[in-house]
Amino acid sequence: MLMSRSSRILLLVALGVTGVAVAQPPSHRPDAGMRSGFERADTGPSSDADAARFLTQATFGPTLADIAHLRSVGYQAWLNEQFARPVSTEIPYLDWVENLPSTPSGNNTVNDDTRLEIWTINALGTPDPSRGMAVPGDQLRQRVAFALSEIFVVSNKNGTLAYQPWALASWYDMLATNAFGNYRNLLKDATLHPAMGIYLTHMQNQKADTTHNIRPDENYAREVLQLFSIGLVQLADDGTPILSGGQPIPTYGQASVRGFAAVLTGWNWNNTGCGPSTYVCCDESNYANCGRYGYNLPSWKLPMQPIEAFHDNTSAKQLLDYAGVALPAGVLAAGGNAAQELDVALDNIFHHPNVGPFIGRRLIQRLVTSNPSPAYVQRVAAAFNNNGSGVRGDLKATVSAILLDPEARFGQWMFPSTFGKLREPLLKNTQLWRAMSATTESGRIETLSPYPGIEDWYGQGPLRSQSVFNFFAPDYRHSGEISNLGLVSPEFQILSDITSVATNNRLFSLAFCWHSDGGSCWENGHGATLYLDTARDAPLAASNPSALLDRYSVLFMSGQMSPSMHQTLLTRLNAISGSTRGRQRVQHALYLILNSPEYSIQK
Repeated sequence: MLMSRSSRILLLVALGVTGVAVAQPPSHRPDAGMRSGFERADTGPSSDADAARFLTQATFGPTLADIAHLRSVGYQAWLNEQFARPVSTEIPYLDWVENLPSTPSGNNTVNDDTRLEIWTINALGTPDPSRGMAVPGDQLRQRVAFALSEIFVVSNKNGTLAYQPWALASWYDMLATNAFGNYRNLLKDATLHPAMGIYLTHMQNQKADTTHNIRPDENYAREVLQLFSIGLVQLADDGTPILSGGQPIPTYGQASVRGFAAVLTGWNWNNTGCGPSTYVCCDESNYANCGRYGYNLPSWKLPMQPIEAFHDNTSAKQLLDYAGVALPAGVLAAGGNAAQELDVALDNIFHHPNVGPFIGRRLIQRLVTSNPSPAYVQRVAAAFNNNGSGVRGDLKATVSAILLDPEARFGQWMFPSTFGKLREPLLKNTQLWRAMSATTESGRIETLSPYPGIEDWYGQGPLRSQSVFNFFAPDYRHSGEISNLGLVSPEFQILSDITSVATNNRLFSLAFCWHSDGGSCWENGHGATLYLDTARDAPLAASNPSALLDRYSVLFMSGQMSPSMHQTLLTRLNAISGSTRGRQRVQHALYLILNSPEYSIQK
């Protein structure tokens, strides 16, 4: 079961393509004969394994209780329940922490690690001490918000945002609020959020002034097109590039970038006291309102406001030109104010035919599989284009289409050689914590190393990407067999020598250092350590380790553990004896499963 790191990585690469353990027949694949093609994809789940697999795609990891509930209500009713859940936000938690009394053992300092506390609480669904230990229940919304955060990227790696936890919390709350709304609203809210204004530098963008060598900043204008909406090349409805002369057709050129940059001139901090004709508001008399220079100010959480004196309303602007475009040749005539021109420009993006397949494919990759078939992308794009009631951009309809598609539910049988994705390290953490009902004594969650919270030293942390291109590119191809077959493997981009070892070491610490059987490697001293509930499964492990492996096959691998892996683990667990064998068997099973090649590929 244990193997060298290099062998493990090579096997992971192979599994990413073939889905079959080396030299092992695919005997762990279920018989799909009476399932795919005979039952509707939204029927079920018919087993705990089906339920766990759906929850792996739709949440931060299945739990025993969630599996039972999903089986009792079915897929569609569960989705409807999740769509109706109130959004769990982050800003109130930061406010609560800031107002805690300062004590030698307490911590009321708010920084970006505090933001990760509430992100973890919302992601895991653990009791929230800022709300009287209420349990967040919007798992699907939080999971979709995380997927959106890997598409619409802002990051604390920015020198200003690193010191503005309220700004980043507000950004994440915006994503969560819009997760089941309309993409057009999301696009506008993202454009005008001050965190994005700082991150992609269109805050205080000024109209051209050749005398003073001022030209509109093009940073956001490029990325909103390339990364957040339509991509670089024209796409068919199924997400495949449209070719001309054997070559992809660009979606836009430099003229469009300049046009959108000009549209984005004149936007500044909200609630700053700035007048209608000046940006000079952040002087010594007004620091109290100026977001860039203040701490936890309203201006970090309010949409940017237009300052018309700095907006270009005198030039025509080349936007996107495509079949059916509302603007003649995609040109926005001069004369509009900043708000009017922004709305026209965002509509110009929103109605581009690329948006449905572009955004649909990226969400499929984040939730379900790295290499969706063109037909899958086309079906999701159709739901984006029309939710059934003539509404374009409905993300609730889009998410439903992604999760209830036949390929999402039966893809492991339909396309066994190409279906699936490498699990993100962060999601390995959340799945372990949720599956093992991890909680803390106080409700707070320590996030600083070496304590078991969310960190980014293994390549990931929420809103901690190194660049606007996310932790990994959606079209990254691992060299070798994956690349040769024309497949993509986004998550493999952060599977480096460092992160592969660091993730395995971290999972060792989580399994062996913090558990409910009265032991830990070290304590943080104020009840904020996440403990795995190993006591829940210890009696089963002590008496019937084979049944324990069956349970963990469902919880962690959607029932897809191969017979050979099951037998190898069982041999290891049976070798553990003594009065604490139950707890030790649980720990060994967790560590070996979570570091196994079979688990590492989400099928």
